[in-house]
Amino acid sequence: MSNLVIGAIGTACLFAGILMGVNVMVVLGLVGAFGLAALVGFGAATSLLSTVFFETTHSFHFSVIPLFLLMGFFAMRAGLGEDLFEATTKWLGGLRGGLAISTTMGTAAFGAASGSSVGTATVFTKLALPEMLARGYDKSLASASIAIAGTLAVMIPPSALVVVYGILTDSSIGALLVAGFIPGIVFAFVLCVTIWLVVLRRPDLAPVDTTQYSLREKLSSLRLAGPLVLVIVCIVTGLYAGVFTPTEAGAVGAALTFVLALIRHKGVRGIDLPATLLETIRTSAMIFAILISALLFSKFLALSGVANVVGGFLTGLDVAPWVIVVLVSLIYLSLGMMMDAPALLAITLPITHPVMMDLGFDPIWFGIFVVLLVEIGAVTPPVGINCFVVQAASDGRVRLEDVFKGLVPFVLAGFAMLILLYLVPQIALFLPERM
Repeated sequence: MSNLVIGAIGTACLFAGILMGVNVMVVLGLVGAFGLAALVGFGAATSLLSTVFFETTHSFHFSVIPLFLLMGFFAMRAGLGEDLFEATTKWLGGLRGGLAISTTMGTAAFGAASGSSVGTATVFTKLALPEMLARGYDKSLASASIAIAGTLAVMIPPSALVVVYGILTDSSIGALLVAGFIPGIVFAFVLCVTIWLVVLRRPDLAPVDTTQYSLREKLSSLRLAGPLVLVIVCIVTGLYAGVFTPTEAGAVGAALTFVLALIRHKGVRGIDLPATLLETIRTSAMIFAILISALLFSKFLALSGVANVVGGFLTGLDVAPWVIVVLVSLIYLSLGMMMDAPALLAITLPITHPVMMDLGFDPIWFGIFVVLLVEIGAVTPPVGINCFVVQAASDGRVRLEDVFKGLVPFVLAGFAMLILLYLVPQIALFLPERM
């Protein structure tokens, strides 16, 4: 049996396992390990396995993941999401659709501290959804706006998913983190415009909030949200200026959010430090396990020749580069409906990344483009993990059908952002090129 046939069988087994509901980490690791054993023999495969485990856990780059996660959990414990929602509501709540717009802006800022789309969606579902429903907002608009806004958390630095991309493709993590800042802000603006247009067309979806706030109250709300903004500015500026590495940025961010949490709760007891650390360890272990399994699988694909054959087929097509970009986008959008983001990147990047590099695309730009693709997949039926999170955190206020129903204009806005990013790549490359 040829190596290529073994590779094809292994790939088929991978997708069969995923469709059967087997844990992605388990099926990736098993296919990678047994595939390598079939290709190079049991002894060599065992050696490769031990090498991958050591290189992954020993690498300095991987330490940034638990630090960014810890920063996010401290931000949640500190109640920074509540401060941001209060501030944005006082400034923007008077607009038609203002609560949804203020939720989007607050989510963008809080996501910059948490780096988790699921965590951000959970926090703002509990904060913003009851408020919007109490003021007469349509259930579909309210829940869908939170689900899509949660995706901003992995665009604006710091982002654990961007770090995963950098590790899997051996790209500059610092440049990737900085590159996501402008696209994240632009996408937040696009979502706000989308909300405004939807409400302009159907005013009944979002009644105007008549609550009036004085200038003093508005300025006072900025005092509450200011500390988180300073944390974000500190991280982005430090990375951009080269003051510290991504890992040091994670440490600085975690330390600052820890101090904010201490001040907010007036001591360690309110933070529940043991639970916070345990949650960080669990999430980090899950991501590490997926990465180790993914690296095994990518070595299997490379040795079998499947990655080269598929990549050669795509690059050999006599079509314009944008056609390949569309094909790659369809792959990510379709697979993104079935699996979580780290696993999706782990499975696809060994094939798609070399193809895009052969076509002359910038690896930093492609990283931001892929992250946006993956996150659009995270809100797309039939799975749409963010949609399930919003529904579960709503305490029965909305049904899953309500969330999916309201997503149509926001998914279209996501496609518009992808097109804009393709036509104007400097949106992602402007800051990294000037670091």
